[in-house]
Amino acid sequence: MANSSVGRLYVVATPIGNLGDLSPRACEVLRACQVIAAEDTRHSGALLRHFGIGTPLLSLHEHNERQRTAVLVARLQAGESVALISDAGTPAISDPGFGLVGAAAAAGLEVIAIPGPSALLAALSIAALPTDRFCFEGFLPARAAARRAQLQTMSLETRTIVLYESPHRIAATLADCCAVFGGQRRAALARELTKLHETLYRGTLAELELRSRCDPDLARGEIVLVLAGAPPCDTPRGDELDRVLALLLAELPLKQAARLAARLVGARDNEAYKRALDLKAKSDSHS
Repeated sequence: MANSSVGRLYVVATPIGNLGDLSPRACEVLRACQVIAAEDTRHSGALLRHFGIGTPLLSLHEHNERQRTAVLVARLQAGESVALISDAGTPAISDPGFGLVGAAAAAGLEVIAIPGPSALLAALSIAALPTDRFCFEGFLPARAAARRAQLQTMSLETRTIVLYESPHRIAATLADCCAVFGGQRRAALARELTKLHETLYRGTLAELELRSRCDPDLARGEIVLVLAGAPPCDTPRGDELDRVLALLLAELPLKQAARLAARLVGARDNEAYKRALDLKAKSDSHS
């Protein structure tokens, strides 16, 4: 690493299961930094010992991230280089670290990615679903009502959707996905990626939901769920949305009209609101 009067923050990806996936560059950076910020120092300590890396560890997790961020930014400004790692995969992706990265960037410090393993991208790459456009939703809410509500907001999402889920909730999540997206939506479920018992299940949501009830192995280990996007909305629905909005805008405030039109036509709230703004602007320009 080049010398500098101020330190650098290295965001280092670590294995998600197979230790052979830690890159030589990652090892070099972890050895050269003055401190490693880790989600769980006990877990990461075992990884570092395996590779003979003796760099000191400092915990950085959701309960102390604000306090530790200030400490680490001060160390960076004093000229030390810091490596950020999580328990597995790429830091700050559904893991602690975003606050530190943001604070370092705000302070004008250099932040460098040391890329490597990512459960998100690994699952997407083998799901056999479209990869040209996708969205990542992380973990769904644990409570059933909130989970279904969040899934409902994705019901018309045309991009491939990637989710993380815990083993003890996957059966309920698959049932909710069937209810919201329909049982015929294509999906892939990857568990224990890069580990000894890595398994990939492909099929419809109905097939995966059924399997979750009769195959106990499906609900074991770390899980990534990849869902096909919804079919693109056709033009007739767009015409119908305009027609309904035109009627409602004549009687109701814009936000209320957009919200009601979205329910009647089956559009997203933000889609209906944007279209309502366009229609109102056109109407105002002609008046």
